[in-house]
Amino acid sequence: MDVETLLIKKDIQYIPKGKDFVVRCLNPEHEDRNPSMKIDQITGIYQCFSCGYKGNILNNFGERANQLQLRRDLFKKKLTEKRAESVGLSFPQNCLPFIGTWRGIKPETFKKFEAFTHHHSADFKERINFPIRDISGKIVGFQGRHRSAGLPKYKFSPTGVKVPFFPIVEAIQSTVILVEGLFDMLNLHDKGLTNTVCCFGTNNFSERKLSMLSVQGVEHVFIFFDNDTAGQKAATELKPLCENAGLTSKNIVLKGIKDPGELPKEKVEELKRNLYG
Repeated sequence: MDVETLLIKKDIQYIPKGKDFVVRCLNPEHEDRNPSMKIDQITGIYQCFSCGYKGNILNNFGERANQLQLRRDLFKKKLTEKRAESVGLSFPQNCLPFIGTWRGIKPETFKKFEAFTHHHSADFKERINFPIRDISGKIVGFQGRHRSAGLPKYKFSPTGVKVPFFPIVEAIQSTVILVEGLFDMLNLHDKGLTNTVCCFGTNNFSERKLSMLSVQGVEHVFIFFDNDTAGQKAATELKPLCENAGLTSKNIVLKGIKDPGELPKEKVEELKRNLYG
């Protein structure tokens, strides 16, 4: 049994983060309100960085690791990392282009961003998947969005991949709109705001990444994060980083709108007029 299957079987909520899954501490004596335990996605070795509790989740639940499969997974991970460092990743074999609409986004937009499906691979099955390319055009990783209530909702492949802001700003643009998620970006592109880039979450931006925008000719960033506590806290933290990178910035908050991914076309057109006249 692998680690993710065990977590699902035991109904343990988890968040993929780098090469780990983050969960609430398994120590029965630790009331862990904010998940502070990391579990290695391949080996199952865990440690709580709050109370120090550690062990192996497979042993913890009386499951036996398949040592041959474990060695294969570790070897595959190393091979994938080395390949990504050199020539980049390739589309998985037997993948199919995603054709259709979903969440109000047109087929042309999915085609533009090379969306695909896969019916066999555990990394891609039941998801709409997208290749993430860096400034050289190399595929550095994939992100898949589960089409139902499956967990995790968003999944990176390979695990631990370091992703840039996406998509890369190809032409010189003086402004960009920075959003949290891939589908936030897709929705705004689909409705006409094609200078939108996403950072893949509120913990995935840095001064270095913002400096790359500056190098590409960007001067101003409209920060359009989710209208919740986490999103607005991150937007506040982002502003000084923009300044350090030589960028001016402005935070966008729309009343009654939870996130950019739910904006209908008329609201996007209204936003475009307000931002650019």
